[in-house]
Amino acid sequence: MHTNEQKKKQLIAFKKARSLLDKIITMAEKDEYCIDIVQQNLAVIGLLKNANLQLLDWHLNCCFVNAVKANDKKKLNSMIEEVLTIVKTAQNK
Repeated sequence: MHTNEQKKKQLIAFKKARSLLDKIITMAEKDEYCIDIVQQNLAVIGLLKNANLQLLDWHLNCCFVNAVKANDKKKLNSMIEEVLTIVKTAQNK
């Protein structure tokens, strides 16, 4: 389970991204300058990437460590496959 501080940081990042995305939609509807929209879009991407890294960090430092400590090889192998799938997906973006 996440600590309260970690959870707050992640929720803040997600809420900021949602707020910026709403702003981008409004900007696009108003046909605002493309580069301004692109800059806001990059800000959303950055927020989501940061939140994603925080989640992955927590997963590795908590869930993964717990599986190692429990010596649950089946769970550990499954988690390794999950992380590899995520890394492969991220590399294809």
